[in-house]
Amino acid sequence: MSQHALLSAGCKAWRSLSCPRSELRLDLTLGCGQTFRWRETGDGHWTGVMRGKVWTLTQTEDTLWYYVYSHQINPGTENKQKWKVEEEEQLLGKMSKRKTDMKQDEAGFCTVMSDPDNKEEELLRDYFQLGVKLGDLYRDWSTVDPHFKHTADIFKGVRLLRQDPVECLFSFICSSNNHISRIQGMVDRLCQTLGALLFKLDDVAYHDFPPLQALTDPSVEMHLRDLGFGYRARFLQQSSQIIVNSHDPDWLLSLRSAPYLQARDSLRALPGVGLKVADCVCLMSLDKFEALPVDTHVWQIAKRDYCFAGGSSQKTLTDRVYKEIGDFFRKLWGPYAGWAHSVLFCADLKRFQKLKEEIPALKDEKTELKKKMKERRHDRCEEKQKRKKGKKQQRT
Repeated sequence: MSQHALLSAGCKAWRSLSCPRSELRLDLTLGCGQTFRWRETGDGHWTGVMRGKVWTLTQTEDTLWYYVYSHQINPGTENKQKWKVEEEEQLLGKMSKRKTDMKQDEAGFCTVMSDPDNKEEELLRDYFQLGVKLGDLYRDWSTVDPHFKHTADIFKGVRLLRQDPVECLFSFICSSNNHISRIQGMVDRLCQTLGALLFKLDDVAYHDFPPLQALTDPSVEMHLRDLGFGYRARFLQQSSQIIVNSHDPDWLLSLRSAPYLQARDSLRALPGVGLKVADCVCLMSLDKFEALPVDTHVWQIAKRDYCFAGGSSQKTLTDRVYKEIGDFFRKLWGPYAGWAHSVLFCADLKRFQKLKEEIPALKDEKTELKKKMKERRHDRCEEKQKRKKGKKQQRT
């Protein structure tokens, strides 16, 4: 049985590219909720599907290592069809006998195709947008934003991914009123049900993301409801149907060349796509780095850490407050505001709170914040008592 690759096993098929942790930290970037296709399958090893291939990634201090599993799809098989276990094992047996342009892993893992043209490295560089110098951006943001400076000391290497627009859109339609682990489960079930099987490792089957055509059938809605998608099932089916029937096949991809607000408005015309989902897609797949997704979580960050007063009298996030928060951060952070937002969003997730304990500065900042809050509560109590005393004196 094929197993998840481990760099420590000495596999010949691992390839690498120079990339310091300060420019990319895999656990933060892949675990902060911008993608839902990656899982930690070994200590510091992340396995997932990207660009129709199954990858395992890991890193050392200055190097990003990647392992690409052989691609096993019958060209004549539709994405909706399933491989039987016997057929899969038979295909694996045939693949293992091929020797041309292939390398055999000494540790007993699966055979991997060679990459003489570095096409896979190019895919990886594009996916992680490694052409963007993250260290320079962190320095710029730290100069204008003291709060960001404290946070950046530990949350380095949080990059924005350049995802496939179709996968990004339909994944974030699933995110409505949801949390990261549940969204991951939904995306997994969507791919297992309608996506092509790519590979099986340690009894874990990896499927490609389904094409738009696979989501358009009217029966898809009820099937997804049975799988726990709830009202989102209707949005997935209807949005795919509108795109297929009313737009060119590459319509979503073409929005990369459209202005930010035009692209966002185009996405909002789809069922289940509001401001936040549209901004997520713009930022994480359409190259709109000024897009800044706002939810109640980000609203809380703005109020708590930046004394943002907009909408303080309101209990729900309105479109007006949404725009005010986005404009506030865009003015503060500049044209890459969406990237900076993702760093603070990541730093505020519960799963990463232990990392903050490693920074004395953040501890001091938190202690100082608690002290100020205590002083404010004390002042409010004194003021309240004075008012009560004044009213009592007036009555007498």
